[in-house]
Amino acid sequence: MEVRFEVFRGMFSSWNDLFQQAAEFASQIGKDRLIGISHSSDGSEGVVTVWYWF
Repeated sequence: MEVRFEVFRGMFSSWNDLFQQAAEFASQIGKDRLIGISHSSDGSEGVVTVWYWF
């Protein structure tokens, strides 16, 4: 197995929208493969990352 990630970012998206997208992706991959979800801000752009096993 290897660790992979999916990044959700958006300057014009709200935090709620970004977390909703990340939650939908995490639900699709399933709880057994999910490692975690992290977030940060890059200037005025929100960034949410889903980490998972592949």
